[in-house]
Amino acid sequence: MKLSHRLGALLAGLGLATTQLVAHAEGQIRIAQQFGISYLLLHVVQDQKLIEKHGKTQGLTITPQWLQLSGGAAINDALLSGAIDIGGAGIGPMLTLWDRTKGRQNVKGVASLGNTPYYLISTNPNVRTVADLSEKDRIALPAVGVSVQSRYLQLAAAKRWGDGGFNRLDKFTVTLPHPEALAAIVRGGTEVNAHFATPPFQEQELAANPKARVILNSYDVLGGPSSPNALYATEAFRTQNPKTYRAFVQALADASKLIAQQPELAADIYLRVNNAKLDRELLLKVIRSPEVQFSLTPQNTFVLADFMARVGAIRNRPASVQDYLFNDAHLRSGS
Repeated sequence: MKLSHRLGALLAGLGLATTQLVAHAEGQIRIAQQFGISYLLLHVVQDQKLIEKHGKTQGLTITPQWLQLSGGAAINDALLSGAIDIGGAGIGPMLTLWDRTKGRQNVKGVASLGNTPYYLISTNPNVRTVADLSEKDRIALPAVGVSVQSRYLQLAAAKRWGDGGFNRLDKFTVTLPHPEALAAIVRGGTEVNAHFATPPFQEQELAANPKARVILNSYDVLGGPSSPNALYATEAFRTQNPKTYRAFVQALADASKLIAQQPELAADIYLRVNNAKLDRELLLKVIRSPEVQFSLTPQNTFVLADFMARVGAIRNRPASVQDYLFNDAHLRSGS
């Protein structure tokens, strides 16, 4: 679907008129997020009204607008159109938009959403590794060719067959929101027999279907813990709305502390914000996992950035992570 057509459908779905696509004054912020525990920082910020709190300390009344979309492509279209101010999506979609807007809107990273391992789960008994995937398999992920799961799969393929074979598994992937992919793996009955998931969907699948098993861990692909998702914005929003931007970052920092210090409260917030029918103990297990950290500082993202430049997925090769992150204190030690 062409960008203009896809954008029109997106705006209609969000109920946004074209008059809203103009620059606005301090105190307004529109934030788009996706599904799963990876977005817990934003759930806490929303539930605890932390942006509003930090706006007041600056003498500013801030009215956040919260939107939920599925897939990095939808997030990127909304940000490019001006329908949102902050997008939350995978590092892959962020890098794609950084590349496309370099020298123009200059989209860059605002913060990491933390470190979380993503599992590629299969119910096919003949599949043990990515090398076993075939025409018999259909892998659900948020956005074919764009989402961070899609890029992780390409990186895994490149490690197995060389950079020339990086897209060898793309033909087995289908775009599907995580909740729908969860239903497909748990219930069966569809062509989808694999899911490159996120918490808590991956944990739910492993608990509910004895045939489900992990055939790939994103941490193994990247060589260690890494930040799969980020928040990003245009340079214009950051420079034209300094108080609102500062309040947003401060709110994220508060949310990070709350999750670390009060995981049970964080779990309750997740259930409340998402109206989720999810086992609370399973959720707490994910939040307390030593593999999961809700930090604002990106970790181990340059591996993917370098790979995407190497295979031509982005045209601009970043020299370091600082090329695609804003020059903020919490980002300067990012990797």
